[in-house]
Amino acid sequence: MISSIARQALCRSVAKNGFRSLATTSAFPPPRLFDYETVTANLTVGDAISSVEEAFAALAQGNVDVPMPMHIGINESSVAGPGDCHIKGGYIDATPTFTVKLACVSFYKNAEKGLPPGSGIFIVVNAVTGAPLGVFQENRFMTDLRTGAAGAVAMKHCSTPSQDTVGFIGTGAIARNMARAAAAVRPFKGIAYALDRAMAEDFAKEMGEELGMPFEIAASAESLCNNSDVIFTQTPGSSTVLEKDWLKESGVTIIASGSDQPTKQEIPNDVLVASKYISDLTKQTSKVGELRGALQAGVMTESDVYAELGQIVNGDKPGREGNEIIVVDLTGTGAQDAAIGQVAWDKLSQM
Repeated sequence: MISSIARQALCRSVAKNGFRSLATTSAFPPPRLFDYETVTANLTVGDAISSVEEAFAALAQGNVDVPMPMHIGINESSVAGPGDCHIKGGYIDATPTFTVKLACVSFYKNAEKGLPPGSGIFIVVNAVTGAPLGVFQENRFMTDLRTGAAGAVAMKHCSTPSQDTVGFIGTGAIARNMARAAAAVRPFKGIAYALDRAMAEDFAKEMGEELGMPFEIAASAESLCNNSDVIFTQTPGSSTVLEKDWLKESGVTIIASGSDQPTKQEIPNDVLVASKYISDLTKQTSKVGELRGALQAGVMTESDVYAELGQIVNGDKPGREGNEIIVVDLTGTGAQDAAIGQVAWDKLSQM
């Protein structure tokens, strides 16, 4: 609240100079632009893990403002599309910035132009003044980092040290960050499967060399599930990728990150029903996550959600308690975007 003297001075300025002059003299500096090369050269999934873990804890305590994601569908026509745009954001209480993210995906006609199908920016905003501080041209790089970090948090809190064989169904960019994040939790033996075997072979070779851990290729998704204690799924989510009777009876933790739209589902409903189901944010997973399919089929209700991930992080509820199936449904929250946005600003603004 401004004082009466300051208010009088402001009124005199407006009366004398008009609003245009006042706006000109109080304009904010332009936000800094960080290009893709700068972002990718200076941020790693390791930078994100602790901040994302803290963000989940704050989310469970009600200390994050996270609106539902906004989705813009770009129908294919002679002048546009096809494609999708997702807008997410959030503010974590008592932090100096908040973040809004624009992510464009599924622009598959870009391949004809030699361009990737996705792009995006993070806008990090001063939480005191509301002025944008930085625009990060991340083209989903920061999104993948914070998704990988969430995978690490899920593995840390929802599996045990003895669960050291980790499977990856889908071997794209997100899988690489999941592998890097999992390696930050504990050493493991990796198993990879993808419909494109050459892609799976590249993933196994590169991750094995980078992480110094053994990776092998599975002949099928069933074989991978037969032998994995922890399973990361990160596919386009157009169809389910595993079956309940493929899973180890000794218990398995499934960390699913492929479903982020109402048309996607990686995990069959019978697996969800049989599991200790943990959401990143139930109001979101019920609309665009794995939970959505089970709700629509009438085989689960929101009361069947065991916990949100932040409740496990906070110790409000235990994670693994025996030979059970755990499904952690990661749709990606604005809290994670706010966390990685703060990390990116803190690190890159000093350059």
